[in-house]
Amino acid sequence: MAQTAEKYDVFQAIADPTRRQILQLLAHGNQPITNISAQFAISRTAVVKHLTVLEQAQLVAAEKKGREKIYTLHVERLKEVEDWLQYFELFWDNKLLQLQRLVEE
Repeated sequence: MAQTAEKYDVFQAIADPTRRQILQLLAHGNQPITNISAQFAISRTAVVKHLTVLEQAQLVAAEKKGREKIYTLHVERLKEVEDWLQYFELFWDNKLLQLQRLVEE
């Protein structure tokens, strides 16, 4: 029986601080797994597991070049997070305006 890969959404993927750090690294350019794992005090296997979650959320893509995998950030997938946060930005803008009016009175 074939086991299907577990899928993660963007919010699950960015919930972990290590995965957020990996995304920040990849924002500076494509990186091989060797460079990514060298940035963390965890095993390469643990980094690969984090990268797998990011891949399943379609936040990164891997391309095999020789014996190494090169990871690329797909920043457009973070649009979902930006859209969600914009709702709360409006909420805070309104609260700040209310506070400003209160202070000015």
